[in-house]
Amino acid sequence: MNLLSSNRWLQVLFSLFCGLLIWEIAGWQFNSAFFAPVLGSDTPFANSIAQAIAGLFGKTIAEPHPGTLPKLISLLAFADMREAFSEVAGEQGWWVGVRRAIEVSTLLKAISESIMLFITGLALALFAGLFLGMAMARLPNLRIALEHYILALYSTPMAALIPFILAIFGFEFWPKVLVVFLFALFPILYNTLEGARSLKPEYVEVAKAFRTNEYRLWTDIIIPFTLPFGLTGLRQGIARALVGMVAAEILLNPAGIGDLLVSRSQAFDMAGVLSAITIVTVLGAALMAGVRGFENRYVKWRNAMR
Repeated sequence: MNLLSSNRWLQVLFSLFCGLLIWEIAGWQFNSAFFAPVLGSDTPFANSIAQAIAGLFGKTIAEPHPGTLPKLISLLAFADMREAFSEVAGEQGWWVGVRRAIEVSTLLKAISESIMLFITGLALALFAGLFLGMAMARLPNLRIALEHYILALYSTPMAALIPFILAIFGFEFWPKVLVVFLFALFPILYNTLEGARSLKPEYVEVAKAFRTNEYRLWTDIIIPFTLPFGLTGLRQGIARALVGMVAAEILLNPAGIGDLLVSRSQAFDMAGVLSAITIVTVLGAALMAGVRGFENRYVKWRNAMR
């Protein structure tokens, strides 16, 4: 127990193990059309353990319970990917082989489509949020002119705007990018704005005393001070961008992971649904952890400037 309390990674692994164990037990308690365990009856080891536990209570498990992890592996289609890569890579190059391998994998094809949408929308939101947030903090008249419109948009449920965007722009790629952009913009914008507004006036006054021009004021003071706040907004914006990505892919032209969720749910394939949800969850957690690690590099710097 002392080892567990002193080692952070052991705590994380133990927590994940407990969560997966609860998920596995709960999955066997429901009909396979409503919920799916982690390993399920696709894995003989998990199937035998579940049958043994049910036998202790005088019950038997009659119907199969497809597992989320085996379904995830089947959607990846490793054998088909390897065959497609070997057929094309020798004649047309390894990059064409990789693209062909991704195309034959249902899951990787969906992920690649969703990642392109996610990165495009988030990148635009990051650029617009950082620039507009710092500009509004630096220019009071601009802030007064825009803050009420931004507040009105921020308080509007973004999902309610999707039919409006659909009616104006249609079903193609860029309307979906607009949805992701709107979902991710406001956390980045508000964190950047509040960070820039918290800049002490003494820093600006000292810079002006040394005849610093506007360009150097931005590059040497405003942007370095505001960057950690913008990274915090980016970490929050990643989670909202993932929500916008899935919502756009479901409600606009079905594609990517959203299309996978819809098709699997319509077929009552809960293992496929949960595998797609797992991919989105892992992707979001990994990206947020990466941004947090990058953000921590600026914590001491930010505290020193306060």
